[in-house]
Amino acid sequence: MIMGDLQFIPFLYLLALIITAALFDIRFQKIPNLLTLPSIVMAIVYYTFIEGFDGFLMSVGGAGLGISFMLLPYLMGGMGAGDAKFMGAVGGLLGPKGVFVAFLLTALIGGVYAIVVLVFYGRLGQMLERYRLLFKIFILTRKIVYIHPSEQEKKARLRYGVAIALGTIMTVIMKNNIFEILNLN
Repeated sequence: MIMGDLQFIPFLYLLALIITAALFDIRFQKIPNLLTLPSIVMAIVYYTFIEGFDGFLMSVGGAGLGISFMLLPYLMGGMGAGDAKFMGAVGGLLGPKGVFVAFLLTALIGGVYAIVVLVFYGRLGQMLERYRLLFKIFILTRKIVYIHPSEQEKKARLRYGVAIALGTIMTVIMKNNIFEILNLN
């Protein structure tokens, strides 16, 4: 599958997936395994059935790449495992090229979203001061020392599933003719 050839069935499934995941993240601050893991498996099975071994490689590669993009932020405590698995499910449906674009757009949207949330909760100054101190320690000692955010800063929680959903929607719109997918032209 070439990213420009997203078919109707995977498009509808992807749309349902991103809406459901974003709603779960907004409501419960969690994206459940019962949503992400079956989605990864479904994508692999679907593309294997439709496109054979090439479809299998595309879907597995996209899922693996999607998870790997989010692995470091997850390990650093910046997001939950559900976010990483959600990006894996997106990757399974969009393939490596599609998930790469979705990840880049998600990162941009997530950065703007994080600033808005920090401003809303009045925590932007605290965060900037913490990073200024981290940078100063690095310049003076040449060592990377992580300073954990304060409890007030932690309260400004992101629902990163929303950023993933928006980045994915933008990717699909940019890379596909939506009217063609929906047979509306």
